[in-house]
Amino acid sequence: MKIIVCVKQVPDTSGKVAVNPDGTLDRASMQTITNPDDLNAVEAALKLKDETGCKVIIVTMGPPPAEGMLREILARGADEAVLVSGREFGGSDTYATSQILAAAINRIGVEKEDIIMCGRQAIDGDTAQVGPQIAEKLHLPQVTYAADIQKDGDTVLVKRMLEDGYMTVKVQTPCLLTCIKELNEPRYMSVGGIFDAYSKPMSVFDYEALKDDPLIDPTTIGLKGSPTNILTSFTPPQKGAGMMLEGADKETCEKLAGILAKKHII
Repeated sequence: MKIIVCVKQVPDTSGKVAVNPDGTLDRASMQTITNPDDLNAVEAALKLKDETGCKVIIVTMGPPPAEGMLREILARGADEAVLVSGREFGGSDTYATSQILAAAINRIGVEKEDIIMCGRQAIDGDTAQVGPQIAEKLHLPQVTYAADIQKDGDTVLVKRMLEDGYMTVKVQTPCLLTCIKELNEPRYMSVGGIFDAYSKPMSVFDYEALKDDPLIDPTTIGLKGSPTNILTSFTPPQKGAGMMLEGADKETCEKLAGILAKKHII
């Protein structure tokens, strides 16, 4: 049994957004982090590894510097990593990204008891589309918004969070699960893990490595194969400093009313 976890290196949303002329994000000029929800998926996989002894393989699509993020996840306890990287993949939207990641997972191989995990969604797009699209392209059952995961043989019992409660779903493996932040608290890297991270195997799948997969078609990958059109991207304007008024008496209320009246709010 193995667990394949899809992760993404995303721009740090606390920093400034840089945009290319074609409307895509200029990721090379922005600080990056590991997508938070993906770390919950990694932790869920590592917990199952602690229980069952299974192998955990981390997969990401991105530029060569994404290797650093993969090494950090290896330091948390994952066993192997795969970097899917090629100029032909640049500019991919969710549709094209899911095509490429599904092809990479096909190359790794999915067996009877295997599980694929993804974070619920990435903070740069907030679409929550890539995980479900991978499942559809691999013809696998999927359960989204996983808040608890219990493995029992070739089945997985998943508590799925809904807006008004929970739904318990029993699914046959192989399957794909998307994980939410309420599922767990991601562990930190250990000192021993950091030392071991650079001795663990890491593969790079470029276009040549994946081009023979039926999902890899030049017309459905990269910017050319992405049906999503971005009108514009920009950094939101910074809000001005607020004003604090202390007290709950009549004088404070009158002062507040005066300020609002001067601004023609009331």
